[in-house]
Amino acid sequence: MKKIEAIIRPERLSIVKDSLEELGYPGMTVTDVKGHGAQRGITEQWRGRTYRVDLLAKVKIEIVVADQDLDKIIDCIKKEAQTGSIGDGKIFVSTIDDIHRIRTGETGEAAV
Repeated sequence: MKKIEAIIRPERLSIVKDSLEELGYPGMTVTDVKGHGAQRGITEQWRGRTYRVDLLAKVKIEIVVADQDLDKIIDCIKKEAQTGSIGDGKIFVSTIDDIHRIRTGETGEAAV
């Protein structure tokens, strides 16, 4: 099993979420996060003053998937989250050793 952590633009969340549901993966954890990548934030102007926004609002989606579905899920997230502009986000993949569902006691892929 793999854990996918995708950092994306907040305005792309509903599109990504709907596409993942269509693929049969409705379960996910979504967190509002702030950060910056290589662009180091943005410079904006308000009331004639210039200021720098170092930490930009993003959304982190966490989802655990079966190994055989990994590429399909990553392709879906990339397709739906991509705008072609700096700040589209990143996807991190890590290995999950085991899962335990508290309510039923199921373990492994049955608990996903």
